[in-house]
Amino acid sequence: EHGSGVQRWQDLPDDIALANEIAAFADDARTRFTDFILIGIGGSSLGAIATIQALTHPFRNLLSPERRNGPRFFVLDNPDPEKVAATLDTVNLDTTLINVVSKSGQTAETAANFLVARDALINAIGRDKAREQIVATTDPEEGLLRQLADQEGYRTFPVPPGVDGRQTVLSAVGLLPAALAGVDILGLLSGAAAMRERATSADLRDNPAYLLAALSVLADTRHGKSMLVTMPYADGLFGLSDWFRQLWAESLGKRLSMDGEIVHAGQTPIKALGAIDQHSQIQLYTEGPNDKLIQLIAVGAYRESVAIPDPPESMPELSYFSGGELGQLLDRERTATAWALTQAGRPNLTITTPTIDAFAMGEFFYLHQLQTVMAGALYRINPFGQPGVEAGKNATYALMGRKGYEDLREELTSRNDDDATYRNAP
Repeated sequence: EHGSGVQRWQDLPDDIALANEIAAFADDARTRFTDFILIGIGGSSLGAIATIQALTHPFRNLLSPERRNGPRFFVLDNPDPEKVAATLDTVNLDTTLINVVSKSGQTAETAANFLVARDALINAIGRDKAREQIVATTDPEEGLLRQLADQEGYRTFPVPPGVDGRQTVLSAVGLLPAALAGVDILGLLSGAAAMRERATSADLRDNPAYLLAALSVLADTRHGKSMLVTMPYADGLFGLSDWFRQLWAESLGKRLSMDGEIVHAGQTPIKALGAIDQHSQIQLYTEGPNDKLIQLIAVGAYRESVAIPDPPESMPELSYFSGGELGQLLDRERTATAWALTQAGRPNLTITTPTIDAFAMGEFFYLHQLQTVMAGALYRINPFGQPGVEAGKNATYALMGRKGYEDLREELTSRNDDDATYRNAP
């Protein structure tokens, strides 16, 4: 079904024209803006965060403008008033570019954060100039944000039709922030296209996406492994775990099968980081409930080599570090963890990337998206859409006083549950 309907995400690596347009815009913007605020939540921000975390300096915002190759990067996702206020207090609004990402423009958290940031920008530099410092990534034809963008004259990029938000990382949603941070976005698309080609094999052993999907679903449905832990041994890939967590949970956590049968399918995704979580979670994984499949992510060659100095003579217990380096230690801890899990009878697998670069990240993004869709087929559920989040959205609208939700608001505010804090809603 490649390229049809909800499978259009598979075609995103081919849109080189859009990538070139984004790159040209970003090349100019990087010379004009000191700060960049991405406003979006879920699939509208997690992919960009994962990409920038993996492919730029860990402390990029602290570098000089010359070294960071573009504006500082900030994200307004959660409508936490303290974080939003702190962000707006930190950036230089005179030279800040805002990118609001929402297909409809009605996502409550994104809409609220955007209204706050837009108002601050207008108050600081005036409405006319503010128009030139706001970019909207939204539906190409309809929706509240599209309407506002057309009225105000904002520069826009498309959220691709027929693609769920959690699968937009290789579209303008993920590519624009990445390009503004100096990431090689053509490299991302090239890696994704290469993985797409590799994952066409009908042979399970030669198709990494299907292999991962089958192992995960069988571990869950046949062996009671209802949780999937993703544990990269690289700080730069921790954001990838966050992105994958949304993809796996929102795609596969479904009440109904394709036949309409109540199945309550899904496998709970958990993120961990090696070697840090060897000192917090591994005890549970090895001796606690045997209900997890653990996928470790190994890096063949880290981008930096940091030698471990010989210890003082007074510390002979550390002499085993002699001649070693930090990447070697980290990777051998991964090997040791895999061995210990296996010895304890805890199923685990390892995904290895030769290094961390744009090509590899493109491979990861495509691999995990296809793995998730294939897992949906094995679960016999629809991996697209997210009907389970609608009730909470509607309740939020009601409690905030949105027109058309009066009956639900009455139901919510009239409840007498002791823990029903929503009764105090204004």
